[in-house]
Formats: sequence, structure tokens, C-alpha cells
Amino acid sequence: MVFKELREDIAAYMERDPAAKGPVEIILCYPGFHALVFHKMSRWLWTRGFHLAGRFLSHVGKILTGVEIHPGAEIGQRFVIDHGTGVVIGETAIIGDDVTLYHDVTLGGVAPSVDSAAQVGQKRHPTLEDGVIVGSGAQILGPISVGAHARVGANSVVTKDVPSSVTAVGVPAKAVMPRDREKAREFQAYGTPSDGCPDPVLQTIEALRQQVTALGQRIEELEAGVEQTDGKSKTDTPRKKVG
Repeated sequence: MVFKELREDIAAYMERDPAAKGPVEIILCYPGFHALVFHKMSRWLWTRGFHLAGRFLSHVGKILTGVEIHPGAEIGQRFVIDHGTGVVIGETAIIGDDVTLYHDVTLGGVAPSVDSAAQVGQKRHPTLEDGVIVGSGAQILGPISVGAHARVGANSVVTKDVPSSVTAVGVPAKAVMPRDREKAREFQAYGTPSDGCPDPVLQTIEALRQQVTALGQRIEELEAGVEQTDGKSKTDTPRKKVG
């Protein structure tokens, strides 16, 4: 079972990274893949109650790969960490199938330090559903959900839920509806659409500009109607006879 999962993971790297020349290169040279192997082992220990051993093994993996994955995190199949360095995945994070993360991504928590035993085990980290892509440097914080096949742009900060099949960009991140929802489900390197990612602020400004233009045209039409009405009123007013 484990070897089947690893074969699927290697195939996912081959599919999503054009630089990968073959399975042997991935096994020997990809820190993201190494981090995933360490996580599988530390996760096995963690779920069987060997928490200290699991944490220690994950710490060794962090030193060797530059990727920090807490053994409590749940990770689905065909998970790809491209480049890897600086990735941090918190204890209660949940990651679905076919998810891709790039370097310097953080799946972190925003809750204060745990003060009581009752708080232990609370959901503090994000959930990434199937097919999510997170660009380099992005921060996804808190017990929020990123919907299936959503994209998070590079260096974005996400603190609210992201709907499925949209792109979230900016600080704080805002959702941008794709032009083609079917195409949005395809793999996009760094979570950036091939036709560019529109700025939600510029979209809002453009919408306001169009509304102001439409209002200006309507005012001109109303003023023209008022002038015509006034002209007719003056023409129709009978003149008084002189003498």
C-alpha cells in the first residue's frame, strides 16, 4: 500500500514538474518528495501514540529537507511540494488529493498559545480540498477552507474561506472569478492562470468607472428631456394682445 502511494506521488511529480527527467531523479534529488516520505513515517508513529518519536522524526526531516510538516497533519494522495524550501504545514492542517504547494508556503494557525487541556486538538490550521494549487510565499492562516481546484496566488495572505474553482490573490486575498471555470480546474503552475490573473482592486475600480459613465449618460439624457419640455412650454404659451 505504501509503495503504491509512493509510485503515485512520483507520477504526480513527473506530471506537474517539466524539469523532472525521471523517477530516479525525483527519488534522489527532490526535497519535497523526501519531506513527504519523512511525513509518512512520522505520521505512522504519531497515529499510534508515539508522539515524541513522531515529532523527532519530522524534525530530522525538516533539517534535511527544509520542509516542516507536523506529523499530526493529514495529507492526501499525489501531494506535490515543488522546490520545497520554507514550506510549513501545521498540526491540524488537512490536505486533500492532488494538491500542489510551492516554496515558502505556510499553512499556519492564528490561535494564541494553548492555555488549557480543553483547547488541545482544536482545529487551528487550514483545510485544502482536492486539486488546490498554492503559489510561492502564500500564507493561509487559521481554520479556514480552500475549496476544490481553487488557486492561491504567490505572496497572498488568506484568512477567509476560498470558494471552489476561483483564484485568490492579494493581501488580504480576494477571490477572482475565472473566465472559464472548466479551464480553471486544469493544472496551473504557481496557481497563476495562463491568461493572467486580474487584480480584484482594478476590477472594482473598473466596475465603478463604468457605473459613473452610465450615470453621466443618464443625467445628460434627463437634462436634454428637461430642455425640450421647457422649450415646448415657452412656444405653447399664448402671447398677450397689445392695445
